[in-house]
Amino acid sequence: MKLYIDGDALPNILKPIILRAIDKLKIETYVVSNKKITIGKSSHIQYIIVEAGADEADNHIVEMLEDDDLVITADIPLADRTITKNAHAIDHRGELYTTENIKHYLAMRNLMQNIRDSGEITKGPAPFGQKDAQNFANSFNKFLQSI
Repeated sequence: MKLYIDGDALPNILKPIILRAIDKLKIETYVVSNKKITIGKSSHIQYIIVEAGADEADNHIVEMLEDDDLVITADIPLADRTITKNAHAIDHRGELYTTENIKHYLAMRNLMQNIRDSGEITKGPAPFGQKDAQNFANSFNKFLQSI
């Protein structure tokens, strides 16, 4: 299993959690982003900067993915593409996307996008906090133990 991190929106509070797991388990990791992002120094991490543009990082991740790899992302369309390639995706709040739930999340995302596009002002997600980081850590560790 290789780990791919969609780095552009990764909350700083998650970086030490992820870095500890990478080093402890010696996980081959790729942090893909449109600009320089660092989660820490590790011989197991390769940083990849792609051209600026919508979905450039996502496209690069999907291109590299193999069966059973894991992607950390808050991008639901990327999670959907990941699941389609027989890989795994987890979001920053600890939600593990699966073939059973990804279409629901994608439909809700698209519905909210349509509402925003029509001019409605919608609330975004709640601010990211310590409880979200703990939920992520629990889900991430549970996933890593299962492989």
